[in-house]
Amino acid sequence: MFETLRIGSAGHALEVAPADEHNRKLVGNVHPPDWQNPQPAPRYNLVVIGGGTAGLVTAAGAAGLGARVALIERALLGGDCLNVGCVPSKSIIRSARARTDVRDAHHFGIRVNGEVETDFGAVMERLRRIRAGISHHDSAKRFQELGVDVFIGEARFSGEDTVEAGGQMLRFKKAVIATGARAIAPPIEGLREAGYLTNETVFNLTELPRRLLVIGGGPIGCELAQSFCRLGSAVTIVEAVAQFLSREDPDAAALLARSLERDGIQIRLSTSVKRVTTVGGEKLVTLEKDGQQETLTVDEILVGVGRAPNVEGLNLEAVGVQYDKRTGVVVNDKLQTTNPRIYAAGDICSQYKFTHTADATARIVIQNALFGGSKKASALTIPWCTYTEPEIAHVGLYEREAAEKGIALDTFHIPMSTVDRAIAEGEEEGFVKIHVKKGNDQILGATIVARHAGEMISEITVAMVGKVGLGTIAGVIHPYPTQAEAIKKAADAYNRTRLTPFVKKLLERWLAWIR
Repeated sequence: MFETLRIGSAGHALEVAPADEHNRKLVGNVHPPDWQNPQPAPRYNLVVIGGGTAGLVTAAGAAGLGARVALIERALLGGDCLNVGCVPSKSIIRSARARTDVRDAHHFGIRVNGEVETDFGAVMERLRRIRAGISHHDSAKRFQELGVDVFIGEARFSGEDTVEAGGQMLRFKKAVIATGARAIAPPIEGLREAGYLTNETVFNLTELPRRLLVIGGGPIGCELAQSFCRLGSAVTIVEAVAQFLSREDPDAAALLARSLERDGIQIRLSTSVKRVTTVGGEKLVTLEKDGQQETLTVDEILVGVGRAPNVEGLNLEAVGVQYDKRTGVVVNDKLQTTNPRIYAAGDICSQYKFTHTADATARIVIQNALFGGSKKASALTIPWCTYTEPEIAHVGLYEREAAEKGIALDTFHIPMSTVDRAIAEGEEEGFVKIHVKKGNDQILGATIVARHAGEMISEITVAMVGKVGLGTIAGVIHPYPTQAEAIKKAADAYNRTRLTPFVKKLLERWLAWIR
C-alpha cells in the first residue's frame, strides 16, 4: 500500500500520491520539505503571488532584467500545468494512443498475436517519472539561482505596499496576483458523499477504474474520457448541452463525438446528473434526459465541468482589488487591477485558461508593471488545442462570432481525406477550415481537426500575427508529403477565387495573341 505525501497548510492541504521515488523527487523540487524562506529584502520591485506558469514566467523574466523579485507559492511550484494539467494529461494520452495504435495495427498489415494488455500501474509510473523529470525547470532551487527570493507559504496583502508570506512581511513597489484557478464540482445530490475525482486527483490513481463516469464534455472531460476508455475502462461521458466542446466549431465537435463513440465510450448529450448514491462500494448515478431517467453503476466519477479562481485568503478587499468569485480578479486591458500598483496574470484573470495564455499575459505584466508599458491583452492572438484523437485546434473567429459581429467571411474547407500524407497515415478524418474577410485574403480565424492539429495551427497563428494573407501562404513551399499541405490547399483554393471570368477571358486573349 502506497503512502501519501501531504503538503501545504491545514486550510489548503494537498495530497500527492503515491509517495514513490518519482513523487518524492517532484515534491523535493517544487515544495521542498526542508526549504528555508529567505530574509526579505527591504523592498521588492515585484512581489509575485502564485508559482504556476504566470507567476514563474513573471518572476524569472523580471529577475532576468535586473528587478528584485519575490515569488510566493503555498502548494506546488509549477502550478496546474506541471502537476495536475498539461504534463500528466499528455503523458497518459500518449500511453492511451500507443495502446490504440497496437489495437489498430492490422489496418497497416501488422498482425499482433494475442491479447494486448494494459499495465495501468506502469502507465501511471511513467507519468510520474516524466513529471518528476521535468519538475527541475520549476524548482525552488532553480528560481533561487535565477535571483528570485522564493517563499513557500500562504500569502495575503497586509497593507498598501506589503504582503505577508509565511509569517514574514514583504514590501513591494508593484505586485502581481497569479494564483490561478481550481477544479469545481456541480451541486449534485450525493456527489460529495460518494466521492469523485477531478484533474487535481485523477493522476494519483494506481489502479484502472473498471467503470468510469465522466461529467462534463469540455476539453478535460473529453481528453480523459478517451484516454481511460482506450486504457480499458468502461466509460460513459455526460454533457448537459447538445454538443461536446460547446464553444467549438460544430463540425469539429460532431467529428469528435463520432471518434469517442467509435472508441466505445457511451455518450449522453443533453443529459443531466440528478443524484449519486452508494451501495456496497459502488456508485449509482441517476441521469435524466427529456424527462426520462436511467441509473448507471460505476466505480469512479471524474468531474470536469469548469474552474473557479483562487481569490480566497488574499485579503484583496484591504488593498482595493475588485474580484468576482466566478470570473476572478478584475483587470483592465493592461492587466492592471483596480489598485494601479497591483497587476494580475494567468487563470486568475483570463477567460482563456491555457498555459500559453498565462505565459503571454505574464510577459505583458513585466513590461507594463516594471517599465510603464502599454501592452494590451486584447491584442493577443491566442490559439488553443484539445488533445483528443483527432486533435481540435482553433485560432481567431468562429463563423458564428463573425456573424454576430456582422463580418462577412469566405471560408475554405479542405478535408484531410484529400491530403496524400493523411491518406498514407490512415488519418483521413478531419479538416482544415480557414476563414478570411470577404473580398480579400485577411485571415480572421481557422479550425483544424487532425491528429497533429496542435502543431499545424501555429502556421495560421503566425500568419495572423504577422498580417500575412492566405494568398501569401499559397506561395509558400510546403514539404511534400505532410499533413500541413492541407493549409497550402486552402490557400490555393483562395487563389483560384481570384481567377474571375473576366480575368480568365483576358488571359485567354493574351495567350491566343502570343501563340
